[in-house]
Order: sequence, then structure tokens, then C-alpha cells
Amino acid sequence: MNAPTDISMKTDDVLRVELEVFRREHSDLDQAIQALQATGTADQITLQRLKKKKLRLKDMIALIEDRLLPDITA
Repeated sequence: MNAPTDISMKTDDVLRVELEVFRREHSDLDQAIQALQATGTADQITLQRLKKKKLRLKDMIALIEDRLLPDITA
């Protein structure tokens, strides 16, 4: 996840592509974390790093979704 966090200069099309990439990465990390926990092959530091990366991805996903789907309450 080397994408800059400033999404204000990106087009909606670029954001949609990034959103799909981030969702896939988030899902892949979730599966990796579950597998490592199930097998017990990872140390706590590794798991903690993966979980933090997953949270950063979740934040980026939420940020992009908010930009693409603004909350319209009238």
C-alpha cells in the first residue's frame, strides 16, 4: 500500500480502481491472519503488523467510499 493518502487530486475512475485493489488486499490480509492464527506459525509481532496494515487499508477504503458515495441527507 504505497498509494498516497491524499485522494483529493484523483479522479473517480482512479479511486474506483484503488478501492477494488484495497478491498482485495484487505481480504487477502484477513485470510493470511486467520491462517497464521490457525496454524500458530506466526509470532505476535508479525500478527500485530499485519493487523495494523489491515486497519490502514480499512481506513483508506472508508475514505474512498466516502468520496465516491457522499452522504446525502436532505
